[in-house]
Amino acid sequence: MSDVELRTFKDVDLRGGTVIAALPSVGLVSTIATTYLISTMQMDQVCALESEDYPSLSMVYAKKPKFPVRVYALRDARLAIFICEIPLPSRAHRPTARALLRWAQTHGCRQIVSLEGLPSDRPAVARPPPVWGIGSTDRAREELERHGVPQLETGMIAGVTGVLLNEGRWLNFDVVALLAEAIPDAPDAYAAVALTRALDAFLPELQVNLGPLEEQAKQLESHLQRLKQQAKPVVQVEPETGAMYR
Repeated sequence: MSDVELRTFKDVDLRGGTVIAALPSVGLVSTIATTYLISTMQMDQVCALESEDYPSLSMVYAKKPKFPVRVYALRDARLAIFICEIPLPSRAHRPTARALLRWAQTHGCRQIVSLEGLPSDRPAVARPPPVWGIGSTDRAREELERHGVPQLETGMIAGVTGVLLNEGRWLNFDVVALLAEAIPDAPDAYAAVALTRALDAFLPELQVNLGPLEEQAKQLESHLQRLKQQAKPVVQVEPETGAMYR
């Protein structure tokens, strides 16, 4: 298990703010939602994470190479987004989660909100899909209740989000997971829309224009599906992690 190195491009004041975490999930819902937020809010990249355990590739956007694991920030809203478009090997989950927690605490953030998808066999025409919440502390669970987010009674959350929840409980740091029920076999734009709406309601500072979201989400579906195909020769998924985008 290799250490995770934090590489800072720009300093940012996030005291009292929120970090949104998005890694590949069921239906690509977290990646679709946060890619939309980053592009519409014109967020700046402020940090990258690097590790020997990460896939050896570069993400190219607007002609610029980018690390596969990155942090963007919106200074006025004291909001940051941690995003990774490709799956990480399971041995990298704990060090990545701990590095993200360390970064959030160092920058004085009050909470991390991690976005995930839950496998669902709902018909494609069933709209909108439900969104569930989990909180690492009593404070986080009270916030979920105050915003009317139904809380998951029983279940199992794997990967970086699972580690974030456990570490948040141990450190008494607020971690909230928002989980949208999504179709597991393909990108699910409608679940991503539902997840973004729930996130917007949960975070008053977000102030997202949700009007064009559904149409852009469909376009992001196609884009991320292409990325998934391109990454296959580079990314080796370990047997226990299941499908490439779990």
